[in-house]
Amino acid sequence: MTAGIADARHILVIKHGALGDFILALGPLAAIRRAHPKARITLLTTQPFQALAAASGYVDRVWLDERPKWHAIGRWLALRRRLRQGGFQRVYDLQTSDRSSFYLRFFPRHGRPQWSGIAAGASHRHRHPERQRMHTLERQRDQLKDIGIAEVPPPDLAWLTAELARFALPPSYALLVPGGARHRPLKRWPWRHYGELAARLAARGVVPMLLGGGDERALAETIAQEAPQARNLCGETSLFELAALARGARLAIGNDTGPMHLAAAVGAPCLVLFSAASDPARTAPRGPRVRVLRRPALSDLPVDEVWRAAEALLVASPAA
Repeated sequence: MTAGIADARHILVIKHGALGDFILALGPLAAIRRAHPKARITLLTTQPFQALAAASGYVDRVWLDERPKWHAIGRWLALRRRLRQGGFQRVYDLQTSDRSSFYLRFFPRHGRPQWSGIAAGASHRHRHPERQRMHTLERQRDQLKDIGIAEVPPPDLAWLTAELARFALPPSYALLVPGGARHRPLKRWPWRHYGELAARLAARGVVPMLLGGGDERALAETIAQEAPQARNLCGETSLFELAALARGARLAIGNDTGPMHLAAAVGAPCLVLFSAASDPARTAPRGPRVRVLRRPALSDLPVDEVWRAAEALLVASPAA
């Protein structure tokens, strides 16, 4: 006998990442928590999101998935044993990858938990004909509706914050996110354009704050040469600090990459630059103040056009 939504006491949610996808999944995760207020919810995720998930209040415990290589038989067996011993009555697969779908096979055919996802043999397999063309949020909302969760509200991210005194922030600043995944160079607006944009912001009295991972610090230093007032914070901020910085920013401008999703989710005015390498209809950041500019090749997106859009956001968001 399978468990219903009201009596499932042990819930597993699978969500690995990346950052943008994880931020978009916080709404569905909040909806799952609301649907199962008394259940013990376990999140299976990866190390970069462990602290974020634990602080959210949406889950009771966080398990790390090492995502073993296919030939690492011992690690696969250990993961199977752990999942089987979890006593899960229901699984929400929000990752819906080949890997996460494969995890359904770890459970015995008779007595499998209810499974929401795309795995063959899932009790609640998401079969929407437009699934591959839906935005991530709409796709996950439709997936959850199929298993009885009718509403997926935007998450309340008030918990996602940090003390910023160590940054000695100026009264007016903007976030620039010039990087992105190394294997997706076509998703990056040219660094020289970011340099010119940073110089225009500085001339307007808005200090550019360059954000990204530690491996993007050299890129940010090159950009900062065009605007000496700019501050390079690449590799220096936690996700909690990034969220707090975004709340105080006049605006955030960046490529289609994870930090822009976080900035949008906490309400920052965001200008996100897209190329043909990704589709905003499927992956754009979601938030109350998000604008998208797109060109097939981002090298063809002129600085003047981005600056006009940035000026409109600056007018709409006066300095604190």
